[in-house]
Amino acid sequence: MGRYPFDYDHSQPFMQQVSDWIADLFYEVLPESGFEVRDEQIYMAFQLERAFAEKQTIFAEAGVGTGKTLVYLLYAICYSRLANKPAIIACADESLIEQLVKPGGDIDKLMRHLNLVIDARLAKSPDQYLCLQKLDEARFGHEDISLYRDLHAGLPDFVHTREALQSFYAYGDRKDYPNLNDEQWERVSWDAYQDCFVCDKRHRCGQTLSRESYRKSADLIICSHDFYMEHVWTYEGRKREGQLPLLPEHCAVVFDEGHLMESAAQKALTYKLKHTVFEELVVRLLKGEVRETLAVCIDQAIEQSEYMFEVLESCCRPIPGSDRKQIVMNDQLLREIHRLCDILSQIEEELVFESEMFTLNDYQLKIVEEHLEMMQKALALFRHDQAFICWATESITGLSLVVMPRTVKEVLREQVFSAKMPIVFSSATLSVEGTFDYVADSLGLDKYLSFSVDSPYDYAGHMEVLAPKWTSGGTFQEKMEAAVELLQRTEGRALILFPTHEELRLFKQEISKRSECEKLRFLFEGDQEISHLIASFQGDEHSVLAAVSLWEGLDVPGPSLSNVMIWALPFPPQDPVFMAKREAAANAYEEVDIPYMLLRLRQGIGRLIRTREDSGIIAIFSEEMHTNETLREHMERVLPAGVALKYSL
Repeated sequence: MGRYPFDYDHSQPFMQQVSDWIADLFYEVLPESGFEVRDEQIYMAFQLERAFAEKQTIFAEAGVGTGKTLVYLLYAICYSRLANKPAIIACADESLIEQLVKPGGDIDKLMRHLNLVIDARLAKSPDQYLCLQKLDEARFGHEDISLYRDLHAGLPDFVHTREALQSFYAYGDRKDYPNLNDEQWERVSWDAYQDCFVCDKRHRCGQTLSRESYRKSADLIICSHDFYMEHVWTYEGRKREGQLPLLPEHCAVVFDEGHLMESAAQKALTYKLKHTVFEELVVRLLKGEVRETLAVCIDQAIEQSEYMFEVLESCCRPIPGSDRKQIVMNDQLLREIHRLCDILSQIEEELVFESEMFTLNDYQLKIVEEHLEMMQKALALFRHDQAFICWATESITGLSLVVMPRTVKEVLREQVFSAKMPIVFSSATLSVEGTFDYVADSLGLDKYLSFSVDSPYDYAGHMEVLAPKWTSGGTFQEKMEAAVELLQRTEGRALILFPTHEELRLFKQEISKRSECEKLRFLFEGDQEISHLIASFQGDEHSVLAAVSLWEGLDVPGPSLSNVMIWALPFPPQDPVFMAKREAAANAYEEVDIPYMLLRLRQGIGRLIRTREDSGIIAIFSEEMHTNETLREHMERVLPAGVALKYSL
């Protein structure tokens, strides 16, 4: 097979030929391998043709079972070969990435059934890789020392030696350590406070080596939404500093589960400030011969930073159910922030003179300047009312200040949507009650193509949706009784979706005391690496998976998943980001809370029926839907056609 998987006629439009080839595949070639002919899938293919031909943005809403992933993969592969640049497939999280690339996944199917050679490589987020510096700290620490020493002993030989002519390869992926729980992994994984530029091990780092690998991809680079937006946000800065951007030049982007894109953009545009990190970085300048005026400024900055964080701590208020702390702004805190900004500006001016005297190490100077620039950008947001969202987080190393712009629309318009290339937002849930306005407005999109096709499955005949009424207002114990009854009815085979980690933790404690469920195997998100956990759930038919983040992307066909319990309606959390959204809305409940909840609820419901043969129960544990008629009507409208709510178990 040549460059293209079809005979390309240069006298005819390329995308028209791609569309004709894909139609032939879906009508003739794939059915010979056991695939269904799905009109919804072919309709989607014709819609995507225009987006790729005209290099436009499109919302592609296609229900479960339409085979939307195969469609966008085929277009992306062909278009990348035309442009001679890879296409980016950006998934909502790491578990969705694994679903795409696993053996038997959609890329594997295309390679096997179409005899296609597809060069698809993973570009995972930095926190999915082992940090050698943190590993050194952990193996000489106070907890799980033997675990981390064994992990260190299992590293590739080239990590420990400096010999020439060694073979280097990527390593240290989170997936390689499935039995570490999330807390254990966080002690050794990369985080935003790691100073990679001065790390003497960076050339032997698994994260660095993985970048060298995925940059060479000819067809597809698969990453998370977070990582793609980190690439966008750091693109100019990295080029200015002589570094390669996180991702290479590419020809198209597909955002799978595109309704989650806004939160990924906000996360990427977040600044994190910590006094201990700033102090450690800036005192490096004092190790050289510096002028007294610079030394005085540095001492003042350290003192002011420490005091500012003391004032910040006094302004923090805990948020129930969240690890974030609300910051109650006042004049004193703003005054101390502005004072730190002024001192940092003085340091930057002094560094200009210092650099001309060549008394400082250029490399160290560059690192400090970059950190100061980041701090100035973050703190400058406080000079404009309503321009920022901020919160604080607490750890054993102290308080962190987290700041982000209130809106990401401008950044997305300028740095993503202004690029003349096809951009596909794909999901089963992009619209809210028939309109794409909620998602489009959150992304700042004014011009876009869109279409929506329903799932081909018979939900009315295969799905039962239960919404039990409560005698005591839906207490935790009432929900436990209902959950135990449903688990017994389906003999496990259940996914339980929680709105918060705290509620999952309470369930984990309580279910261990229930003798009725002692023969069932329970799997809890956070206890193991997520793709390993999902594989265990799928392989053990009578197991139960309890999770917080698997509302999207979990694809477990067959009897292993016959029961989906939604512990509470998935309204947005009471955290600073959504607090700011509510404040900016004319009607927060209808404009923010309801659309978010309905999109997430549809995703949760979509975990149950993954093939025509699947069937089972959806149980929605909610008290407010029985007392709020408007809410109940919203929920009834998003249920699949022919499916009605039943109000008892």
